[in-house]
Amino acid sequence: MKPPDATDRLEFHPMTPGDLDDLAALLGDPVVMRYYPRTRDRDGAREWISWNQRLYETGGFGLWVVRLRATGEFVGDCGLTPQEIDGVTDVEVGYHVRAELQGHGYATEAAAACHAYARDVLGVRRLIAIIHPGNVPSQRVAEKIGLAFERDTLSRDGDPVRVYATAF
Repeated sequence: MKPPDATDRLEFHPMTPGDLDDLAALLGDPVVMRYYPRTRDRDGAREWISWNQRLYETGGFGLWVVRLRATGEFVGDCGLTPQEIDGVTDVEVGYHVRAELQGHGYATEAAAACHAYARDVLGVRRLIAIIHPGNVPSQRVAEKIGLAFERDTLSRDGDPVRVYATAF
């Protein structure tokens, strides 16, 4: 399983247990997770890593750790996961960026690389993003990478979400 190619500023790496401190801080940050049902504690971050490692093994993709190319500094995670919405499973592009690094275009740059990877490497036919209705910055990222608003619906947990999508 090879992650997406590096971009001008970012590089992608498979998640490993060595990423636990960075991911626990990211997923435990209430600012980063404000549009999610809850933050994740250290055990939740460990489960996140394990889930993604299983995705790499079974589907050849998942969320990857994103780092700055110039320094190796941890930015967040970004990648592709199978997600069920309204009884249909599609590949979703998703991302989390450290709070202090938001607003610098990293989410858009990483998501665009994953969009290209889904289309060009994996041969995905449809790509979605499932976004909380209040998360306007993520809606803008979805639009910038070529996804269009498709519908409002409910997540599996019954929370309102907006689905953005594109077909290849």
